[in-house]
Amino acid sequence: MQIVIPEFTLLVIVGEEQGIQTFINKHFQRNEVINPQNIETQVISRLELGQLTVIPLVTFEKTVGQHLAQLAKRYHYTPMAVVVGKDYPFTLEGERNECPKEESKQSESIISVLGKVGFKTLYHLETLEMIEHTSIQYRPLANNKRKIHGPFDIIGDVHGCYDELCTLLDQLGYRVDKKGAYAYPPDRRKLVFVGDLVDRGPKTPQVLKLVMHMVTNEQAYCVLGNHDGKLLRKLRGSNVQVIHGLETTMEQLAQEPEWFSEKVKIFLEGLVSHYVFDEGKLVVAHAGLKEHLHGRESKKIRDLAMFGETTGELDAQGLPVRLNWSEDYEGDALVVYGHTPKKEAEHVHHTINIDTGCVYGGKLTAFRYPEDEIVSVKAKKVYYPSARPFL
Repeated sequence: MQIVIPEFTLLVIVGEEQGIQTFINKHFQRNEVINPQNIETQVISRLELGQLTVIPLVTFEKTVGQHLAQLAKRYHYTPMAVVVGKDYPFTLEGERNECPKEESKQSESIISVLGKVGFKTLYHLETLEMIEHTSIQYRPLANNKRKIHGPFDIIGDVHGCYDELCTLLDQLGYRVDKKGAYAYPPDRRKLVFVGDLVDRGPKTPQVLKLVMHMVTNEQAYCVLGNHDGKLLRKLRGSNVQVIHGLETTMEQLAQEPEWFSEKVKIFLEGLVSHYVFDEGKLVVAHAGLKEHLHGRESKKIRDLAMFGETTGELDAQGLPVRLNWSEDYEGDALVVYGHTPKKEAEHVHHTINIDTGCVYGGKLTAFRYPEDEIVSVKAKKVYYPSARPFL
């Protein structure tokens, strides 16, 4: 059996002491395993540091399992369990063959309780032989591109402004093929899009075709913006309001073949909340992201990366009041983001906002990494009035 352990995993090993010790000795370093004494402090310390956390539990209690699952959730970890036990018949569905009643009942109850308290990823190793023949594969999260060093051209919120995108790419040295919806990169450079490819602008399908083509061919990366996320929910059949520019996108998609919308849905489903590049020196997220969340994944992180932090109040235009997270940012990684349009690309501490409001009549901006260079092109016109004037 192969056990897959993703990054940021809290692994509980439950069952017989001999099996637990055999499994731990075979697969883990001593410093990865929590000492049964003073579990709380050790677990929190490792979760804060983003380290693999292995917890042996010879005696399992529901309250302990529940608390560990809650800790995993708090620190955006995957709670995962391995149950080791005697060689008796067992299935996850609770089916039984001939076996001692007490043993079957006990094992089933542990599996069942682990699932109920939050350990949805479960493995059962019934014998020492199974333990000996088990291998472990460590899997990086999809946002982990630490070994990709660039150079990068990071593009701000496009919002369907295809003509400006092509002009910008041309200025950056890309050879743009408008017929094939592709841009050939110079000098091994890669594009990174900060999201919000869609809505409000005149040519959303063309933007999608170019970005999808380049991402598929590993010449570009793209994170999910809030407008992209809303389009995804619409394409999945959710009941969303077709306003704030989504109506423009839906009208344009209606002119394309039906299969294209399905292709767009699959593409958007594959986008991550943020990327970590260049050994952690560069992070790209649509609305930015605080340092302690870099590299982790959860629904909360996805929402923060798409929408940013808000006060819960509405402004005079009826829009959420956003908190300026970058004013308090003290991280080592450079964070490049968009979402909130500015007249010019804005450096604050070790962050840079490159949404310069092209669709509102501003500019489309690229940040070149590691050169620390800004390249912009002016919008041809105002395609959509800005609810928050910024020019």
